[in-house]
Amino acid sequence: MGKFNKKKDGGIPAVNTAALPDIVFMLLFFFMVATVMRQNTLMIENNLPFADQVEKLDKKDLVMYIYAGKPSSNYKQFGTEAKIQLNDKFADVKDIAAFIAAERASKREELIPFLTTALKVDSEANMGLIGDIKQELRKVNALKINYTTKKGSVFGRN
Repeated sequence: MGKFNKKKDGGIPAVNTAALPDIVFMLLFFFMVATVMRQNTLMIENNLPFADQVEKLDKKDLVMYIYAGKPSSNYKQFGTEAKIQLNDKFADVKDIAAFIAAERASKREELIPFLTTALKVDSEANMGLIGDIKQELRKVNALKINYTTKKGSVFGRN
């Protein structure tokens, strides 16, 4: 007959790492989907005004942003007057038409009628500048305009 040997106590078994690559790729995929990349570097002071009756925009990918306000402390070399920022650069009012045309060209043709222009304007900005922006938007037939604000009372700032 054969001899049976007793197993020696081997201590703690090793950790099974077979599922580790699956977990790593699942986390990587999650963070790639869930992370929102900032599209523009804000070069102006943008203290938005308050409004008490606000609505959220449904589709953010159909929004073109125009920023207006004084240059921030990092960009004081551009002066202290309110400026327009389109994407990541300062622009003049006459550059708005080209900006709208470029944004429309980057979208599918069937989505162009649904594009909205959002004005993110500093609460201290000059209304003459905003009037000029609106005149340029009328010239290029960009008539859907949204004013971006903070939610709160206009008077009490709650």
